[in-house]
Parts: sequence; C-alpha cells; structure tokens
Amino acid sequence: MAVAIADTGIQKALDQLGIKDINNGTSTGSDSFGSGEPIPSYSPVDGALIAKVKSTTREDYDRAVSAAAKAFTVWRKKPAPQRGEIVRQFGNKLRELKEPLGKLVSYEMGKSYQEGLGEVQEMIDICDFAVGLSRQLHGLTMHSERPGHRMYEQYHPLGIVGIISAFNFPVAVWSWNTALAWVCGDVTVWKPSEKTPLCGIACQKIAAEVFKANGLPEGISCLINGDYKVGEFMSHDQRIPLVSATGSIRMGKIVAQAVAARLGKSLLELGGNNAIIVTPDADIKMTVIGAVFGAVGTAGQRCTSTRRLIIHEDVYETVKNALVEAYGQLRIGNPLDENNHVGPLIDKQAVALYEKALEKVVREGGKLLVEGGVLSGSGYESGCYVKPAIAEAKPRFEIVQEETFAPILYLLKYSGPVENAIAIQNGVVQGLSSAIMTNNLREAEAFLSVAGSDCGIANINIGTSGAEIGGAFGGEKETGGGRESGSDAWKVYMRRQTNTINYTTELPLAQGIKFEL
Repeated sequence: MAVAIADTGIQKALDQLGIKDINNGTSTGSDSFGSGEPIPSYSPVDGALIAKVKSTTREDYDRAVSAAAKAFTVWRKKPAPQRGEIVRQFGNKLRELKEPLGKLVSYEMGKSYQEGLGEVQEMIDICDFAVGLSRQLHGLTMHSERPGHRMYEQYHPLGIVGIISAFNFPVAVWSWNTALAWVCGDVTVWKPSEKTPLCGIACQKIAAEVFKANGLPEGISCLINGDYKVGEFMSHDQRIPLVSATGSIRMGKIVAQAVAARLGKSLLELGGNNAIIVTPDADIKMTVIGAVFGAVGTAGQRCTSTRRLIIHEDVYETVKNALVEAYGQLRIGNPLDENNHVGPLIDKQAVALYEKALEKVVREGGKLLVEGGVLSGSGYESGCYVKPAIAEAKPRFEIVQEETFAPILYLLKYSGPVENAIAIQNGVVQGLSSAIMTNNLREAEAFLSVAGSDCGIANINIGTSGAEIGGAFGGEKETGGGRESGSDAWKVYMRRQTNTINYTTELPLAQGIKFEL
C-alpha cells in the first residue's frame, strides 16, 4: 500500500497519475497485477519509502506474455497510420501529465525536476517522431533480371518486443523503444528497473487508458516488475524475438548470450566511458559549460555522462583552474528545488562504488583537485548525496578505464597533434559518446574521420551528454552496437521480406537456368 509522503507536491503528483493504493507490479493492463514478493521503492531524495510494489512470478510473466501474443494478432493488422494515431494520443496524454510524471521521475530516481520534465519531453518527442514514421515505413523496389517480374522488399512487425530499462532514465528509454515498436506493429513487454518501479506503473496506466478508450487490447503494452530473474525469463523466451536491454556491460553480455543461444535478436545499450577532447583552439567558456554539465548532470548517472576530459598541455592549467572554480559554485541538494544543480545518487550501493573509485584513483597515483565525499546532516538524511569530484589521472589507470556511475571527472593531459588525444579517447572498451572542443576545422574533421572517434556519437563543440530524438542513439564496442530512437533505428523492430511477383504466363528461372518438364 502507498505510504504517506510529507511533500504534498509529490502526493498530488501520484494522485494525478492514478497511483493511490500501490499493490501491484505486473500488468497486462490497468487492473491486472503481480502476485510475487513486494519490491520497496525508496526515494534517494529523502530516504522515504514511497510504496511497495508486488513483483512478477513465473505464472504472472507467462500470463503477461500470453496477453501480449494475443494482442499482437489484433495490433499487427491495424494499418500503420492508425497505429500512429494511437501513439499520437499517448503523446498527448503525456503532455497533459508532464508535470506530475516529471516530478515522480525526479523523486523516485533523484534527478533534478528540470531533468525529470526533460525526460518526459523526450517521451513526447519520440511519440511525435513515431507518428510521422507511421506513414514512412518504406521498403525498396528493384529491377528483376527476368522479364515480366517485379521485385520489392517490405517490412513486417516482429511480434513481441521485450524491453529491459535502467533506473537512470526510468521512462524515456522505454518510450524510445515502445513508440517505434508500436507504430511498427509490435507489442511490448517491459521490465523497468526494480529501483524505479513506480515510474513503470505510471506509464503503464497512461498507456492502458489510451488503449481502452480506443477499444484495443491492453496487452499491446505489458509491464513486469522484478529483479534480474524476471529479465532472465524474457532473455530465454522463444516467444520474444527481440530483447532491447539498457544497462551495464556485465548485464548486457548475459542478455546477449541468452538471446543469441536461441537465435533471437538483441538491441544493447550498455556502458559509456565518454570523453571530451580539449584542443588549444577550444573555446574555454563553452568547454567548461559542456564539461560541468556532462560530468555532474543527473549526478553523473547518465550513460552519456562525461567521465574523461582529455586536455592539451598548452591549455591544461587554464581549463583545470576554470573547472575547479565552477565546481565551487555547485549547489547540491533536493532535486525538486530548482535552485540546486546536483541531486542524490540512486542508492547507498552507488555511493559505495563512488567512494571506492575515489580511493582507487588516489591509490593508483592520481590527485584529487576537488575532494569528494558523502554529505550528511539536514537535507541529506538519505545518505545518497555526494560531492562531485575532479581527479588528475593517467589514461592507463584501471579506474579510468572503468565506468563509475557517479560525478567523478578525470583530467588527462596530452601533447602533440589531436591524433594523440583521439588515441587516448579510443583506448577504452566502451564506445558510446564523444566530443571535441575546437575551432580548428582540420582537428574537427580528423575527429570525425574514419581514423577519428570510434564511438556511436561524435560531437563538435558540444558535450557528450544528451542526444536529439532525430538521430539514432547508441554506441560501439562493449557499448553493444544497438541503435534506438531516430534515423532508421525503426528497422530493428521489424523483419525484412523480399517479394518477387511474376505477372506473365511463363516461369523463367533466375540466372538463366533451364529446367524443362
């Protein structure tokens, strides 16, 4: 059941989202829920228990997948523009509920209220993109080598798309997958992070309301709450042709192996160890803004967060001093207070990893320029608030090679041409987002060339953090190689089919083969 919350703004948001008596977790709609052990949802903002959400048992899971499979037989027959109309309505409901959903995202996850609103706006934007896409699911026509024949290719929906999302973007990443999957004619089964289950329930309720108003089966969107065991159900399930998983590299490898063993498809969005290269021709003011936001936004818990700053020796001291000064102005506190820049980490486990990383960088020979530490006292009772830290380090340090989901920025010095900095940037196993700050055209083009950044995202004069809906989002190497959101990312949610039509009275064979009876 729901726990009383002191902040009336949060309670009002929950009421607006229809979350008043929480005793659920698995849903094939708005009224059918799980029966497993309860999952507590604690807010990192103040440590309060928001609610307990029932998890998914194996029986619950099978019921949800069966409902999805049944709904698919109806949904796939809807013309794509009609599916787009449903997504349009869903986007409009998000517009109506942007404020309370953004507040829930902020309170349950810990990111700033403005970032919570921004995440819901991403949901709205992908819905708009998907609505237009619903009239552009195009194939190709080809010339046949046989007279009187026509060839073309078309795309059909895959079926059930399984979605495993992470806590740091508890609603947006689901929508990136879901909006595209829905217009493609697929149905979805979603396992949100067990650290942010209420955000999943809120989204499910909104979707279920839209389906019900249009006389559609609610199994088009299914929700399953639980831990890694629920993700294992999905990964091994032959009924789910595509599993889209966002999370750590370790988790992604487990999912990929399980899905590949049954010859299914996986879309992986895994770790990032993102760097900004700062050359002598960089605009220092722009550099500091991009680096600070990239490093401390969402308390360093974005997959695109800036982890490494690779600075040329000629401007190293200038950039270092400017960063230290900027960090001295950061305000850390309740993310619902828009005056604060940095909120809490998701939980105390994340805090422990943050502390270990700081200890390790010093042990390896690094130097802390801006001391870290866990905050305590009034306003920090949850124990999840930490100080953003800056450390001077070397590229070879083990800790620099790792992704720590916390506000720790490593400063790395380089000398010589920009190719030396690019080599440092590429010298990690992750390959998500990258950026270079320079006004030198040759350096910018070298960064974008075939010998430049090996990441899925490469930016010039903007930071690593964030992405626009219109572009495909994803990374290379151990980031997984998946692509979500814009461009032609929709194709991963569909199966390609080549068609040949013979409109003659004869049957000529390809390549001139003769086979006469």
